[in-house]
Amino acid sequence: MENSRQDNELPQCYTEWGWQYHHLGIPTTEKRKDESYLPQFKLYVSGFPSSPFGVEWMRYEPDSPIDERVRARPHIAFVVNDLDYELAIRPVEVITPPNLPSDGLRVAMVAHDGAVIELMEFSKSNKR
Repeated sequence: MENSRQDNELPQCYTEWGWQYHHLGIPTTEKRKDESYLPQFKLYVSGFPSSPFGVEWMRYEPDSPIDERVRARPHIAFVVNDLDYELAIRPVEVITPPNLPSDGLRVAMVAHDGAVIELMEFSKSNKR
């Protein structure tokens, strides 16, 4: 098998591409405490600020404009240095083109082999 790796080896996105894990987004239909509302996406988010693992719960309104794949499946999010570069050269299908969900943050939702992935680029002033 080409490009196979052993169980003890980290994925290529870490070892070669330099992506950094940010969070795991999990769709839910349950109201959760401390939800924040993102009106442009008709979406409630919660959990991330207090989760030591970066788990974020996502509750969508029925008429949310977010792609059904994103609303129905968990996604993993990675921080990248250059969102446009990554979208141009990686083997992914763009589900949601780059957008600005908050100040200093650009994101895009992509799919690879059916898995939903969020790529996040923080502005230079928002990077640690």
